[in-house]
Amino acid sequence: MSTPQPYSGFVIDGAQYAKWDRLIFQEMRDGGVTCVNVTIVYWESARETLSEIGKWNRLFEQNGDLIMQARTADDVRRAKAENKTAITFAFQHCSPIEEDIDLVEIMHTLGVRFMQLSYNNQSVCATGCYEDEDPGITRFGKQVIKEMNRVGMVVDMSHSGERSTFHAIELSDRPITVTHANPKSWHPALRNKTDDLLKALADSGGMLGFSMYPFHLKGKSACTLEEFCGMIARTADLMGIDRIGIGSDLVQGHGNEVVEWMRNGRWSKAMDFGEGTASDAGWPDPVPWFTGNRDFGNLAAGLAAHGFTPEDVDKVMGLNWLRFFEENFGPGE
Repeated sequence: MSTPQPYSGFVIDGAQYAKWDRLIFQEMRDGGVTCVNVTIVYWESARETLSEIGKWNRLFEQNGDLIMQARTADDVRRAKAENKTAITFAFQHCSPIEEDIDLVEIMHTLGVRFMQLSYNNQSVCATGCYEDEDPGITRFGKQVIKEMNRVGMVVDMSHSGERSTFHAIELSDRPITVTHANPKSWHPALRNKTDDLLKALADSGGMLGFSMYPFHLKGKSACTLEEFCGMIARTADLMGIDRIGIGSDLVQGHGNEVVEWMRNGRWSKAMDFGEGTASDAGWPDPVPWFTGNRDFGNLAAGLAAHGFTPEDVDKVMGLNWLRFFEENFGPGE
């Protein structure tokens, strides 16, 4: 497909992970991307996480004409006004807080705004979606949710099990998120979520970010833009147009050793294929209509062609996430 025109409104992506460099930041500008919620760690310790934040501080310093750190919704608005891409920090696992409740506030102070309570496996906080049994949120996890609510760090259950996610919705005094997944009724990947869960997420004020990662798509890399937008329309009917956005799960620049780190961490010597097979060990081919940050315009055009109003396209592409940031990045009541 040819490179689309950048979308002129707010474009906010709830999940990306890349080998970050200036070329990718330039691609974000070319694609009109307002904000990216960046995964900075998976299985890393607190000390390793501090080093990753240090690397990002240098990236902000060296590429200040293209990117800036965002801690608030107003920072995202400022980035849009200055033609930059705002970066928010996210953890895809709870390992950086190391069973130390004080580290929640410390990480929030350093700019972390989202944390998954588990990544596929059972954690000290919650059960991952690949486990056979899901007892729900742990004793420590309950305290972590309470502290995240207090400081303004958002609970993310994208890789968590069904019971744990329902439990997190019940326990959290503030809305939670599934930043990157799709309805299981559309494609039965372990990572995708049931309609009952998505309805409960919406009813509690939470947000779903739609994933373009091929293993989460019906037809995988052969999924068409029309099929994807049809899925978004059905989910809007289920959850309401105000509770959905984009969480592309875009990965760029990394070799297979990185996907092995994502899946294996330090917990397994054997390759963890999860719900896939040995043929799924590496990175899948992207869908042709979304290969990188320049392609968000294709999605906006696809939504419009499917019948979404301009106002609703604006909501899905970014305004819903912006409102969610506004309501949830600050300290709780």
